[in-house]
Formats: sequence, structure tokens, C-alpha cells
Amino acid sequence: MSGEGEEMLLKGMAGEGRMGSEKGGIRERTKAFALSVLRLFPLLAKREETRMLGRQLIRSGTSVGAHIREGKRARSDAEMISKIESGLQEMEETVYWLELVEEYDMVEKGKLSAIRAEAEELTAMMVASVRTLKSRTRG
Repeated sequence: MSGEGEEMLLKGMAGEGRMGSEKGGIRERTKAFALSVLRLFPLLAKREETRMLGRQLIRSGTSVGAHIREGKRARSDAEMISKIESGLQEMEETVYWLELVEEYDMVEKGKLSAIRAEAEELTAMMVASVRTLKSRTRG
């Protein structure tokens, strides 16, 4: 990863939504996460296997926020739970692709720590939301 490209990725992570600040709801944070994933793609090595993994990463990393937005327009708690759980599945896939990118040495070790930490925090937020919604529908 080039110094300039790496700086752009980290700047984007710190400047949008939650990444690097204490503000921002899940909609803003998942959008900032998607933008960080998009900024990562051009920084990957220009090899075919890297491009394939990068496209998978973009697909899953950008769809998390789309599911959250769809959930905000849900007609019922059950529909919202379904959308958030779909977002969780996409986040798990994204974390998997990030692990492969890092372990295959497509980026330097440790350079993805901020985006992976944000993925963990967003996962915790989505899990908490699902638990709250499920308890509300039962209670």
C-alpha cells in the first residue's frame, strides 16, 4: 500500500461517520465503512486474485449499509430484524475478505486494524439491535 493511498484510506476512516469520532448513528457509520472499503480497492496489488477478492470485499462491504437502510423502512419488527440480520451476514463476509486480504499480504500487516475494529463495533451494534427488537416482539 502506498504512503499516499494509505493516508487517504485512514483519513477517510477518521473523517466520515463514526470512524475516528464519537458521533454518528449506524446509518452514517455503515456508509463511512462502505466508503473505506471502496478506498481500499485501488490500493490492492494489481493481480487477478487480488482484484477478485477486492470485488467480493466491495460487494459485501457496501451492502451492509444498504441492508441497514432497508431495515429503517421496514413495515414490521420482523422485517427490520431480517434486514439487520442480512447486514450482519454481509459484515461477517466482509471481515472474512479483509482477513484474506491481510493474510495474503495484499496490504501490510496491521494496516487494516482500524477498518477491522470498526467492523467489530458495527457488528456489536447490529447484534444489540436485533436482541432489542426480538425482546420487544416477545414482550
